[in-house]
Amino acid sequence: MKKRLSLFTLLMALQFTVATAQKKFVVNGVEIPRTLEFKEKKMALNGIGQRSKFFKDLYIQALYLTQLSQDPKQILASETEMAITLHITSGLISSKKLSKALAKGMEKSVGKVGIRRFRNELRELKDLLSTEETKVGDVFELTFNPLDASIWINKNNDYKGKITGLEFKKAFFGIWLSEDPVDKDLKNDLLGIRK
Repeated sequence: MKKRLSLFTLLMALQFTVATAQKKFVVNGVEIPRTLEFKEKKMALNGIGQRSKFFKDLYIQALYLTQLSQDPKQILASETEMAITLHITSGLISSKKLSKALAKGMEKSVGKVGIRRFRNELRELKDLLSTEETKVGDVFELTFNPLDASIWINKNNDYKGKITGLEFKKAFFGIWLSEDPVDKDLKNDLLGIRK
């Protein structure tokens, strides 16, 4: 059973201090910045959720956009900067399991036939995520750069590489925002939709 991080729970979990209230907040012990900057372009936090499986919290995820939106189709079609961050909270997440889960999520998003066109990109993604072992406390920042239609992969603020292709970007963000996302409650949380 998946645990949902509702808006009410999120608000109750916020732990503000005078020094950090404007720049970040803390959710279940994880610091989440209110904004991210990519190539001098500022992105704002659109929504945040938690991915859980079998009663175990796996990661806290945040969606950042240049213009806030609750329209998943508009976000997926957008050719502006956007980012997903994954804050790993479980030792169950290894580099191999993460890349496998992302590949499965993409397949769920685009279907068994649609996923075939992204074989090379998924291989690149696996290689980039596997440069070192993933552990609790690691933060992945996956940012879309419209200048060359690529997703930049950073781990703990360390650039690992990029994967190009606008269609890949749509399928990749579709893991969480498509008509058939990996977790519907997480999708609503990332969109800031209260159910």
